[in-house]
Amino acid sequence: MTELVSYELKDGVATIAISNGKANALSQEVFEGLNAALDRAEQGKAVVILTGQPGVFSAGYDLKEMQKGPKEAAALVKTGSSFTRRLAAFPLPIIGACSGHAIAKGAFILLSVDHRIGIEGPFKLGLNEVAIGMTMHHAGIEIARHRLAPAHFYRSVVNAEIYNPEGAVEAGFLDEVVAQDKLVERATELAQHFKTLNMRAHRETKLKAKADYLALLDRCIEQDAEHLGLNG
Repeated sequence: MTELVSYELKDGVATIAISNGKANALSQEVFEGLNAALDRAEQGKAVVILTGQPGVFSAGYDLKEMQKGPKEAAALVKTGSSFTRRLAAFPLPIIGACSGHAIAKGAFILLSVDHRIGIEGPFKLGLNEVAIGMTMHHAGIEIARHRLAPAHFYRSVVNAEIYNPEGAVEAGFLDEVVAQDKLVERATELAQHFKTLNMRAHRETKLKAKADYLALLDRCIEQDAEHLGLNG
C-alpha cells in the first residue's frame, strides 16, 4: 500500500485506513491505494473495515487536484464514482468505521458500504456540494437516493443539509453511533459476525438486491463522463 492508504490483515479481517492530511482528501493516488487494498482483501477473502484517521473519515475530493483544471476534476469525479460503485458491489462485507467528519465524497463512501458505524462528538456528515457551488452529478444523486431515508434525500442533495452523528443515523449516512473509544472494538465485533455469513450467499444476494441500482449507476457514470467531456 501507499503511505496514504494502510492495510492490515488480522484474523480474516482487513483494516484499510486513509491517511492524507488534515482533511483526509481523496486524490487519484488515494483511490489507487484504496483499490489496491480492496484487491488484496478480495484475494484474501477478508471482511473489510474501511476507516480514516482520528477526527476525520474524509472531507471529500482533494481540492488541489480538483483545481488543476476541468479535465483533472472530471477525471477525479469519474474515478470516485467508479470506486463507490465497486464498494456497492464488493463480494465481501465492508464496514465503514467513520472516525469523525464525513463530507461530500467521504459521505458518498459511507452510502456505498454494507454497515456504517459513527462516533459521538461534534462531527459533521453530509453532502455539501450545492453549498459550495457544485451541481450534483448524476451518479451522486442516485447513490444518495439509493441509501438515504426518503425524507432526507431532498434535504441532503438539494439543500445540502449537514448532520451530526445522531442525525446522520436518521438520515441514512450511518447505521449506529458509538463512543469514540469504542469504534475499533465495535467494528471488530461486527466484522467477526460478518465472517459467519456464507460469503457466496452474501455476494449473490447483494448483487441480486442491487442489480437495478448497479445498472443505473453504470449509466450515470457514463452520462457524467459524457457531460464532463471525458468520452471524446
